[in-house]
Amino acid sequence: MPNSIVLGTGRSVPARSVPNREFEAVMDTTDEWIRTRTGIESRHWISPGETGVELGRRAAVAALEMAGIGATDLDAIVYATITPDHFLPGNGVFVQRALGANSIPAIDIRQQCSGFVYALAIADGFIKAGVYRRVLVVGQEVQSTRMDVSTRGRHTAVLFADGAGAVVLGPCDDPQRGILGYDLHTDGRLAEKLWVDEPGAIRIPTIDQGRYQEGRYFLEMDGKEVYRHATQRMPESVQTCLGKLNLTPADISLLIPHQANLRISEAVQKGLGLSDAQVYNNIQRYGNTTAATIPIALDECVRASRIEPGDLVVLTAFGSGFAWGTVALRW
Repeated sequence: MPNSIVLGTGRSVPARSVPNREFEAVMDTTDEWIRTRTGIESRHWISPGETGVELGRRAAVAALEMAGIGATDLDAIVYATITPDHFLPGNGVFVQRALGANSIPAIDIRQQCSGFVYALAIADGFIKAGVYRRVLVVGQEVQSTRMDVSTRGRHTAVLFADGAGAVVLGPCDDPQRGILGYDLHTDGRLAEKLWVDEPGAIRIPTIDQGRYQEGRYFLEMDGKEVYRHATQRMPESVQTCLGKLNLTPADISLLIPHQANLRISEAVQKGLGLSDAQVYNNIQRYGNTTAATIPIALDECVRASRIEPGDLVVLTAFGSGFAWGTVALRW
């Protein structure tokens, strides 16, 4: 069975940059408070008229250009987002249309912050099985329009942001290159610790103004529980994934953790005993773009030559569900 290798990477974020000081005028917070607790200095939010599909399309175009192929060369799209532009269909088909790709399958998945890791595993499975050869994987979110930008929502509104990242995967016969393995988990017992309750199909009518005012349509998060589980599960998953490959954290050339909170990333780094040179963080400039954090960071690293041939790159994420996982690949 062939391994899946990354042929190209791309990213796209809205032009509008939102520094922490903008929140000081609309909620009880300060730039210092946000930096101290999250590490975030600024993030990108869409402006009126911008769409998640356009962010995904731009990231995909950049990845295709690096891969040296056209959209008509793709065999499938796996699209990870929890913030599609429309209730249905998902953004995958709209990006397929925008790219001018053939009538290939576009599969949308909802795995929240772990979406890109899960999407890579799905695409790798298709390639290993010989079903498809070239698969576009996109992680994209528009979170800014679903935030409670007030003092009530400050613990989440200052965290989340908009953006997209993409990779093109293709087959490789070298068993020492490409995606070597992955480790995936969920624990639905903790689903309500990080969720958006409404709107949902079980509610009639779909939009209830009373419940909207209660904040049921905005993200709710038990920050302490999320921190506790994220800092435990991500290192565990990395260790498990590497153990299957007879590798250890010392073998990691670069770890790209999901950019949820800089304090979480620092705790994961400490738990794995990694040096600063082995870990990449960019949450300071982008905030938490959910399914897009890892592919945005990956593209930055590739284009800055932070990743070299032969490097062991490990991607790990944790988020709502709870869902978490790790992918290990040899560049």
